[in-house]
Amino acid sequence: MTISYQTDLFPRESCGIFGIHRHPEAARLAYFGLYALQHRGQESAGIAVVRDGRIDCHKGMGLVHDVFDDRILESLACECSAIGHVRYSTTGGSLLENAQPFVVNHRGKSYGVAHNGNLVNAHILKQELEEEGSIFQTTMDSEVFLHLFVKNLKHGFEQALVNAVTRLKGAYCFVVLTSRGEVVGIKDPNGFRPLCLGKLHEHYVLASESCALDLLGARFVRELEPGEIVIINDDGVRSIYPHKTVKRTFCIFEYIYFARPDSTIYGKNVYLTRKAHGRRLAREAPVEADLVMPFPDSGNYAALGYSEESGIPFDLGMIRNHYVGRTFIQPTQSMRDFGVRMKLNPVKELLSGKDIIIIEDSIIRGTTARTRVKALRELGVRRVHMRVSCPPHVYPCHYGIDFSTRGELIAATKTVEELRQFLALDTLYYLSLEGLVESTASRQEENNFCKAVDSK
Repeated sequence: MTISYQTDLFPRESCGIFGIHRHPEAARLAYFGLYALQHRGQESAGIAVVRDGRIDCHKGMGLVHDVFDDRILESLACECSAIGHVRYSTTGGSLLENAQPFVVNHRGKSYGVAHNGNLVNAHILKQELEEEGSIFQTTMDSEVFLHLFVKNLKHGFEQALVNAVTRLKGAYCFVVLTSRGEVVGIKDPNGFRPLCLGKLHEHYVLASESCALDLLGARFVRELEPGEIVIINDDGVRSIYPHKTVKRTFCIFEYIYFARPDSTIYGKNVYLTRKAHGRRLAREAPVEADLVMPFPDSGNYAALGYSEESGIPFDLGMIRNHYVGRTFIQPTQSMRDFGVRMKLNPVKELLSGKDIIIIEDSIIRGTTARTRVKALRELGVRRVHMRVSCPPHVYPCHYGIDFSTRGELIAATKTVEELRQFLALDTLYYLSLEGLVESTASRQEENNFCKAVDSK
């Protein structure tokens, strides 16, 4: 198994989920769906399928192509339904026992579940369930949902779903698989995380992002509504709305950096939205320079927008080594800077003696950005300006983003001027919160986002 070592540059979100109802190639389509969603989680992958009235599951640590090969996919072959999951851990350790989908057997029936998000009341519910006799097999908050669901099956399948989700608090999307072949999609009442419905010929598909539908050649039908439960069976698709209407608070970071740029979420293309952030940034913080460049790949699309708005040429001043990625093993603490240089290498002849504008989509802990700016200075860049296409991250997120304390966020402890000095920049500017919202949403939609980690 390869060891994944992350530096400090980017926040990471929880998971990608997928489901398909009664397709003769369900397992293989789930594999390709997860491949498209790989950016949402790289720690583990799993697929569960219905076969002969039971649910079979294969999961493992690593990337999708590490966990599955032709032999394994052939062993999962079925002409029924499947769900899949790629994981990045925000609760529970990065262990095989916490990989998903989870599968349980109850009174001759099987149920599988895959989860994206974070349940903020999981510890309370878990204690309650344990006192009533439940035995947990993992440290995942997702397992709490399964215990609640099974506990309520005495009231019937649909009522069990309703009773379970109405006890949950936090950000969550689930796909559920039953041994009868039903596939269920569930979104929390605030709609924090994305989940969409598609159709491949006569077969319905659920996926965290529309890019998974595109890969399969499926037609995008719609986003699930906040609080909606979609039940897909042989009769078609039916929706249940068990929650009272609450304020929609979709996570704005999906548009900034979580979602793939070729995805469309709530009617907005992510690529074009990120370019709009860059254009607004150019209007808010103009500066004279020879070229605009990103640190690939995070700032690419905002950098294009900044370049178009400012008229300053866009160029790729740093080249990414695609063969290092997330599996590069750094043997000692002292090798961190070496690992950063392995991933990105500056084009000396292009940058030497130039004034440059670096576009980033975030600065979380700051040390990786500092190393990269240092490398640019050493090869002779004259002035280094940095523009960030979102506001400073000053508060932690408890809904599934990988920073839980203010101490992990450099903008929470340093002013912009202090951070500029720490990064050795000539100038530093963050997109305003007003600018972020206005370049993301229409006037009618501007209050539909969760943006608490940026709000001072």
